[in-house]
This record gives sequence, C-alpha cells and structure tokens, in this order.
Amino acid sequence: MSQSFRLHARAHPGRVRLQVAELERSVAFYEGVLGLGVLARGAQHASMGQADAATPLVELHERPGAAPVQERGRLGLFHFALLLPDRAALGAFITHLAARGMRAGAADHRVSQALYLQDPDGLGIEVYADRPRAAWRYQDGQLVMATDPLDLADVVAAAGELRWEGMPAGTTMGHIHLHVGHLEEAAAFYRDGLGLDATVWNYPGALFLSAGGYHHHLGLNTWAAGAPPAGEADARLLEWEMLVTDGAGVAAAAANLRAGGYTVEPAQDGVLARDPWGTTLRLLVEATDAPEA
Repeated sequence: MSQSFRLHARAHPGRVRLQVAELERSVAFYEGVLGLGVLARGAQHASMGQADAATPLVELHERPGAAPVQERGRLGLFHFALLLPDRAALGAFITHLAARGMRAGAADHRVSQALYLQDPDGLGIEVYADRPRAAWRYQDGQLVMATDPLDLADVVAAAGELRWEGMPAGTTMGHIHLHVGHLEEAAAFYRDGLGLDATVWNYPGALFLSAGGYHHHLGLNTWAAGAPPAGEADARLLEWEMLVTDGAGVAAAAANLRAGGYTVEPAQDGVLARDPWGTTLRLLVEATDAPEA
C-alpha cells in the first residue's frame, strides 16, 4: 500500500443503501419529510432521489422486524448527509419541518450549516448547506470546524419567499459519517488505502477526510467505540458509494487497498471493499450524465 496514493480530486460519495424494518413507513418519511421522490419501486425496495434525477441518493431495502438503532448506536452509520444547493433551500427546509411539527438538531460547523434528523428506524440524517469555500479558515494545516449553535432565524430569512417543494435540483450526497472502533485503523483503511486526505484531526474523537480539498466527504468517530457493528437483523447502512472519474481510478484505489491487506471484490459496476468493522464501500465510475460535485 502506498500512502502517497490519492483519489482523484473529483471523487465524491454517491448513494447509500439502507436496511429498514418497514418499507412503506420509510418511503412515507423520505417523501413527506425529506422531499425525495420514488424513482423505482419493488416489493421490498425503493430507490429515492431528487424528483427529476436519474440517479438515486438513497435506496431502501426492507427487512421486516429489523431492530431500530440503539440510543448509543452501533459501529457503522452515524449519519449520511444530503447537501442542498444553497442556504435559501436550507431555510425553506427549516420552515417545512416546523410546519410538520418535526424536531431536528441544528449546528453551525463554520464551513457549513446543518440540521440533524433520524428516520423511523433511528438512522441518522444530516441536511446541510455549505458556506462559500472562500469563507473557510485554516489553522496549523487543518480546516477550522466546530459545532456552534445555529442561528435558525437567520437561515430562515435567507429563504426569502422560497417555499419547500421537495428536495431541490442540485442536491447531492455531501458526505458519510461512520462510527468506527479505532481512528488509527480507520485512517489506515480510508486515508492510506482508499486515498482520501485528512482535513481535520483535532476534533475530539473524530477524523475528517475528503478528496479535492472539500471539508469532508467522510467523517469517522469513536463515539460508539466498544459497541458491536450493526448486524444482519438491525436497521443499518448496507453500503455506501464513492464515485470516481474513470475505471483507471477505481482500479488504482482497489490495488492500493489490496496492497494494504484489505479484501477487494469485483462487482458488476465497480468493486466492493469492507472496512475493519464490516462497513461496505462500493467504488465505481460516476455516470457521465451525473452532475459534477
């Protein structure tokens, strides 16, 4: 494994595949609360995304009776994060949640402003908007990020007359955040093996990584260290995607992971690798008709 290997700067996360207990209940939440449309539907699965998009952001797979997420959480998904195109959309989303009587967490991370929800199975979701990159600050080589109170009224004011009419065009999968057992082992897999760059490493119990200088495409934390990984009978993240510009980039990342001693399996549309706690990553080439990150 070469620690100098880096993913292409345009690599970024794609869809997440989630295991849920009741498909109808989950579809109702992802439609009514998040404003995603159903792009394809089967008896036990549904693909959901921005209404006019060709590629889903979320796939729901039903396992009847799947256990909800425990209060402390299990190793695996902490949350997935949907990136809105601007603060106006985030302000409209806040008003939409209030109208539905929904409660959400909120935070200003200095590089972004975010809301936090849980789906009916307790799976974590962030909906956020970035601040302009020119406003991001660096100190001692690290990006300055924090968890400050969010001025909700100011974000709502940014929406002006905009009303929430579903997840807007331009929404992408901004990042994935995982519970892991050890940051050093996680860094060996995701930084040294996959080729992401560390952007923040002094946040308590956490490490943030990205491609191309983004604040983070992947968050890793040990806040549930000691808990078991989510299992087959749990509501959980089944896999998440990292989209790469071309087949050569996928092959190079796969080779570097293999050189580090990790198992990488061929898949129909890319390759599959599992981190030390069993979280599945699918590396594949981004569709040519997909928007740039």
